[in-house]
Amino acid sequence: MTQAGSILGRLAHLIARNRWKVIGAWIVLTLFGGFAAGQVSKRWYQSFSIPGKSAYEANQRTLKTFGTGVRPPNVVVFRTAGDATKSNAIRAAMLRVSADNPAARTSSYFSTRDLMYVSKDRHTTFMEVYPDGPATFSTTSGANEMRREAATGLPAAIQVQVTGHDPLEEASSEGGGGGSILVEAVIGGLGAIVILLFVFGTLPAILMPVAVAVAAILNTFTLVWALTYITNVSIIVEFLIALVGLGVAIDYALLMIFRFRDELREGSDVETALVETMTHAGRSVIVSGSTVAVGLLSMVILPLPFIRSIGIGGMLIPAVSVLAAITLMPAMLAVLGERINSVRLLPRRFVDHGHPEDGAWGRWARFVLRRPWTIATIGAAIVAVLVVLGVQLNPNESQLKNFPGTGTAVAGRTMLAEAGISPGVMKPFVTLVERGGDAQAVAAKERSVPGIAGATVPPGSAWHRGPDTLVEAFPAIDGAAPGIQGTIDKVDGALRGTDGTLGGVAAADRDFVHAVYDNFPYVLAFVLVLTLVLLTRAFRSIVLPIKAAILNLVSLGAAFGIVVFIFQEGHGSSLWNITATQAITAWIPLMIFAFLFGLSMDYEVFMLTRMREAYDETGSTDGAIELGLARTGKLVTSAALILMFAFLVLSSSPGFEIKEFAIGLAAGIIFDATVIRALLVPALMRLLGNANWWLPHWTRRALFIRDERRREGAPALEG
Repeated sequence: MTQAGSILGRLAHLIARNRWKVIGAWIVLTLFGGFAAGQVSKRWYQSFSIPGKSAYEANQRTLKTFGTGVRPPNVVVFRTAGDATKSNAIRAAMLRVSADNPAARTSSYFSTRDLMYVSKDRHTTFMEVYPDGPATFSTTSGANEMRREAATGLPAAIQVQVTGHDPLEEASSEGGGGGSILVEAVIGGLGAIVILLFVFGTLPAILMPVAVAVAAILNTFTLVWALTYITNVSIIVEFLIALVGLGVAIDYALLMIFRFRDELREGSDVETALVETMTHAGRSVIVSGSTVAVGLLSMVILPLPFIRSIGIGGMLIPAVSVLAAITLMPAMLAVLGERINSVRLLPRRFVDHGHPEDGAWGRWARFVLRRPWTIATIGAAIVAVLVVLGVQLNPNESQLKNFPGTGTAVAGRTMLAEAGISPGVMKPFVTLVERGGDAQAVAAKERSVPGIAGATVPPGSAWHRGPDTLVEAFPAIDGAAPGIQGTIDKVDGALRGTDGTLGGVAAADRDFVHAVYDNFPYVLAFVLVLTLVLLTRAFRSIVLPIKAAILNLVSLGAAFGIVVFIFQEGHGSSLWNITATQAITAWIPLMIFAFLFGLSMDYEVFMLTRMREAYDETGSTDGAIELGLARTGKLVTSAALILMFAFLVLSSSPGFEIKEFAIGLAAGIIFDATVIRALLVPALMRLLGNANWWLPHWTRRALFIRDERRREGAPALEG
């Protein structure tokens, strides 16, 4: 028995003797967690920052000086049969909008006399309305109210709509309403119960994982509440705790129950079964939780405070889930004992009777062992197709023309496009000219830059404060179009030697992309190194961790391929009322990587731990593969189905970005549990043979891995 196993065995005895105390402590902590969940809802961080980046810092200085500058403008679009520049009705409507939004910064043809605000045929004109205050997840654009203000008293012959980035984002989110985390958690829990019914078939075995999940989720809220007094924590963590916590905690509870029931079937008494469960399954839970935590902790490397908070807060989810699985779950198992198989809810023929090596998974394992090249080739072909798609992923905000939805925002976008007005007016460049610099000269420089449709210095105190002035410019393309980076670079070059600094949402978005993906290689290296160290110690092999890491990266590439196929290219996105987006929002691939790498590694750990154990007992690689796959196949598939359902529930939330994220995780999880774990892992292990267990002596010494005697006949491949 390993040192970790010995410690877990002693912990099992301690918990068994104090089972009611442990359960009572968890009940008290969980009740307090319910209170903490209510308190932390008032303390979420609902913004983001990109410290040190030029455009972001310019926007922050603009906000401080002018009260506006970090939110994209609403664009009020007017269309008339006559010359819009001579319409007193349109001018009056613009004045009403300005009067009703006194803190906003506005610009239009009527305030600047610049034709950059007017279509070439002069039938369409627009007004820029920059909302005041910071940007948060809860702020709304007020587009519908603004349209009513503009339309009041407007002649019927003049059309008016209000569009822009935020109105379009709200339209894509079905009006901007957020999903209910409580409803989604309840639906996810009910789905998990249904799946557990078919997995176990008995009431105690069904309810125990749910109880562990509830305890893990609510106690995580307690820790996150405390964390909010130390650092800002993004509101995104709330959804991750509820849904990822549900899946991960149930995963670990499943592993413990499967092993406990196996031990009881082998004739062990309750306490012996509990010790064996903790020694083997408990160790797997700790290793699995560590890999999930490492994936999330890697987010702290990125220079973005709100993503760092997601990493730190998210790391608490697997940590608490592991703690619940190795303390609360053993206490409940000790109380129930043999009664875990009581209160049967399914016909006897559907209830698991053990010895899965004689069932479907055992037959599949033996088939893979007979045909490893065929299975590996099929799995590799499927993966290759999806990875080829995955490398085409475009991590960027979708162009505004691809935002789905209906209403005034979409109608206004259409009016601009039909008038030949650049979509760049919805995400304009705003240059901050400081220290009394020559704003007119800056505007002239920007007008000369290829890719700029127009630049001007609007009059009025909203654009001039003390020595500081703002210059507004419209790019000739969408602020997320492929060529926008080149335009930004050219404007930055034109501003060298002046007192102007380019700002605006489009430039800040590019700052975000660079901040994330310029540092991503460090995130990847952090995750791979720590995961390899953890798994090498756990499996006492250097081959298995390397194979696991490679397959996890391949699995991620395939998950990205699924997202590209469905959303970026639009094959099937209509199921979620979304057209092809041509891009995947920049934070989504990052978060899919952070979660999917750790979650899919769970399944690898579950399988390989059982295989390693069987190999240590028998010395047979083929026997280890057969037993490991047979005894974990149902576990891995069931766990993946529960997680997949949880993320499918999340995909019902408003907003196409959340749908992309949720479907990416759901598809990635089930793909990993089937193609990767059921096809490629056993087939490749069969082809590698005894090389699977190779561990160089220097690795053993470097990682403080203790020598463990195998049964006679087991080949020694450490060398």
